[in-house]
Amino acid sequence: MFRIKTMFSIFSSISCSNTTIVILLCIIDTIVRGSSVKNSTGHHRQLSTDYYAKTCPQVEQLVGSVTSQLFKDSPAIAPATIRLFFHDCFVQGCDASILLSTKPGSKELAERDAILNKDLSNEAFEGINKAKALVETKCQGVVSCADILTISTRDYVHLAGGPYYEVKKGRWDGKTSKASLVSSNIPHNNATIDDILKLFASKGLSKEDFVVLSGAHTIGYSHCKYIKNRIYNYKGTQQPQPNIDPKLLRALKMYCPHHGGNEDVVVPFDVTTPYTFDHAYYANLEKNMGILVTDQLLYSDTRTKPIVQSLSKDKHKFFHAFAQAMEKMGTIHVKRGNKHGEKRIDCTSPL
Repeated sequence: MFRIKTMFSIFSSISCSNTTIVILLCIIDTIVRGSSVKNSTGHHRQLSTDYYAKTCPQVEQLVGSVTSQLFKDSPAIAPATIRLFFHDCFVQGCDASILLSTKPGSKELAERDAILNKDLSNEAFEGINKAKALVETKCQGVVSCADILTISTRDYVHLAGGPYYEVKKGRWDGKTSKASLVSSNIPHNNATIDDILKLFASKGLSKEDFVVLSGAHTIGYSHCKYIKNRIYNYKGTQQPQPNIDPKLLRALKMYCPHHGGNEDVVVPFDVTTPYTFDHAYYANLEKNMGILVTDQLLYSDTRTKPIVQSLSKDKHKFFHAFAQAMEKMGTIHVKRGNKHGEKRIDCTSPL
C-alpha cells in the first residue's frame, strides 16, 4: 500500500546533514569475463577474488566488521556509499581518486570538491576511512583504498537486503584527482535519456546496464532542489511533469515548497519500501511514482521501458543483473603498478 503521508512523516524526522542523493546515475558497469578485465583504455587488467589470499586474507572480514556496525548505526550510509562508488568509477576509473583531498595551495581542486560532488555524504567518506584504518592495523600498506571502497559498497548493498556477490580485487589507487574532469563524466540532474546513454556508452556500457543500475534507487534519498523543477516548472511550462501520480505530487509539494523550505529536507527515491533493497523501484515507475525526472523517463522512453517492465516482475532477475552490473562497474579503468597507481596508507592523501 502507498501510504504517502505516513512515509513522508517518517522521513521528515531524519537528520539530513549527512544524507546524500544517490542520483540513479549513481551507478554503472563495464563487461567483465571471468577474471580477465578490460579497462576503458583497451588494456587488460587482472583482478581476482583471492588477490589478498596470502598478504591479507582477512581483509573482507575486517571491512565487514566496520560496515556492519556503521549500517546498524545509520542505514543511510548504504546509498551514500553506492553513490560514492559510482562517482569514483566514472571519473578516471575505480581508483579511489574521489577520496583524495585538495592539496593545500593547489590551483586544481580534487574531485570531491567539484560542484557535482558537493552533496556526497561525509558519512560515506568517513566510513571508508574507518575501514581502511582497521585494515592497516593488520595488513599495513597492502590493501588499496579502491578495493576497500569496492568491498564496502558490496557490503552495504547486501546489508540493505540486496544481493551478495564476490568482489574481485587488485585495484591500485590513482595518483591524481581533478575536479575539472567531473562535469563531463557524471550525469547532470537535467540530463536526458540520450545524454545518459551516450555517457554510459563512452564507458562501454549499454542501456540495459543503465536501467539495471538505476535500480540502486530502491534505497536512498533526494534533496528537494533536485525535484522542484519537476513539480513546479517542468521544461519551463510552469506546470508539473505530466502524468506524475497525484498523491505523490501533493506530498512532494508539501515537503518541497516552491519558495523557502529547508534545503536539507529529503524524500525517498522509493516511496513504497524505502529502507529495503528490492525491485519495487521499477513498479513505482510503472505507476508514475518515480522521484527524479531521470527516474520516470526510464518508463516513458521506448528504449528503456521494456527493461523496466521486465525487472519489475522478477526480483531474482533484478538481483542477479544488479550483482553482475556492480561487478562490471568495478572494472572501469583499473590501475595497476607503480607507474599508474599506488597503495595509499591514508585514503585522503597521496603518497
